[in-house]
Amino acid sequence: MAVNVSDSSILLESGTNELEILEFVISGNSYGINVAKITELMQIQGVQVMPLAHPCVEGVFQPRNEVYTIVDLARYLGLGESEDPSKDILIITNFNRMNIAFHVHAVESIFRISWMDIEKPDSIIYGGQEGVVTGIAKVSDRIISILDFEKITYDISPETGIQLSDVKVYTGEDRADIPLLIAEDSALLRKMLEEALNTSGYQNLTIMNNGEEAWEYITDLREKHGARVISEVCCLITDIEMPKMDGHRLTKLIKSDDVLKNIPVIIFSSLIDENMEKKCLEVGADAQLSKPDIGDLVGLVDVMVHGIRE
Repeated sequence: MAVNVSDSSILLESGTNELEILEFVISGNSYGINVAKITELMQIQGVQVMPLAHPCVEGVFQPRNEVYTIVDLARYLGLGESEDPSKDILIITNFNRMNIAFHVHAVESIFRISWMDIEKPDSIIYGGQEGVVTGIAKVSDRIISILDFEKITYDISPETGIQLSDVKVYTGEDRADIPLLIAEDSALLRKMLEEALNTSGYQNLTIMNNGEEAWEYITDLREKHGARVISEVCCLITDIEMPKMDGHRLTKLIKSDDVLKNIPVIIFSSLIDENMEKKCLEVGADAQLSKPDIGDLVGLVDVMVHGIRE
């Protein structure tokens, strides 16, 4: 069995603040993944075990011309094994330019939901630390935990994440006071972005947890400063997937506003591919960049800032 999720799912208009979630089950618990990360669903077949691999890596398989690494989500989450392994499913994903198959026990359905209806888990659940659940959605009579697949892959293989070694140290002073705004819901990525930009000389950073917070911040500045708001936010760097308001909706709101539209927007996301680039352009983004390309981010910010300061 192979199901092409990208073909069968509902096509979403850009900037509506909606997403599609695939609900899947592990040990009786419901979890979710953004359909934008998925290429297809397949039954498990022809797995080749890799020696000395991470305990959560089952092995690799090659259904066609691509080789996929298989991650056992039940083992990663510390949950029980499947009652009937013959019915288990692989969720084939592509994000951050990686091909990874996540082993789950069952797949339920695809549903459409607004980011406004997704809550960020309370920090008390994780003792103040960043957890593996990036959002909680209530659907009918059940709660679906949306997993942070970027964090999962980073925990298993840190070299797949942002590499701060790609960022060059900058000793000049001309970038220090340039105000940048960042919208990113992951605590891990917020910290990495802050460190990367600080290393490259950008010290004046305002960091928000999601698009809604960033939008409220920008509109407050517009009320105070009018057209001079561009001097208060010289560039916005935003993720796409965020509770309450995603990066596409945030960008569309900014670019639809006569005062705010001149603020350069860089969408910095694990979802960037040819199709997503088109969606970013549709909402008015000035540029988009995949998260593994952190080394290129500073140069892109330089171009955007230089353009508005001429």
